[in-house]
Amino acid sequence: MASTSCWFLFFASVWWLPPMLAGAEEQQGEGCSAKRCGNITISDPFWLADQEAARSCGSQDYEVTCHNNRFPGLRSSVPGSSGFAIIDISYEEKSLRVVDRGHLELLQASEGCQGMILNTSVKLAEPFRIDPGNLNLILYNCTEEAAVAAAARRDRELMQTSLRCGNKSKMFVRTGVRYDVTGNYGRYALEGCDAVVTPVLGSSSGQTNASDYEQLINDGFLLSWDPLPLAAPAPVASTHDSAGE
Repeated sequence: MASTSCWFLFFASVWWLPPMLAGAEEQQGEGCSAKRCGNITISDPFWLADQEAARSCGSQDYEVTCHNNRFPGLRSSVPGSSGFAIIDISYEEKSLRVVDRGHLELLQASEGCQGMILNTSVKLAEPFRIDPGNLNLILYNCTEEAAVAAAARRDRELMQTSLRCGNKSKMFVRTGVRYDVTGNYGRYALEGCDAVVTPVLGSSSGQTNASDYEQLINDGFLLSWDPLPLAAPAPVASTHDSAGE
């Protein structure tokens, strides 16, 4: 299954987010000091973009935007595609729980999808890694003929959804797919269907129910990040370079 599989969806202006993500305020200081967006503290290595000051406080990979003064978000590494809404951050564990906004928008598309949707992994910036404890959810956009064949499989982990991407297509979802560090999910391909893979939170039993696909997407998944490299120490001046020698 190609990692760049995609289809079209409607870019909705409103998407569901947990109620806790409301209101933005500065917590302390200026510049690169810690700030708050909703009830989430944004601090090193992350930093909140300041549109008025047009000032950078660090690596763009860690730049966070406070959307509508309600919730913090990470940008997508793919231009023109939706990024990620941050639900929680653990600075001690270097991990965060996020929701793929592109997939939220797909759930909210009332008139069918009209934009681009991508595998979650291709939108992640270099420092971020999908936690191997996540499971995967696969969305299939199938032709009518392929949909009939898919429905006939009687696969309890494969379920037809109410989502549509085109008048002559039907969408199915599969859950409970184990994370594969190589990104090879070819064995889950369905003939006549485009597929998109997104992580979801795993359970202690490793079981998920396909009928819960909307909640699984809304609940997000875990990411970890690589620590920033330490700055090289300043060179020490040699005594031979001192004046008078």
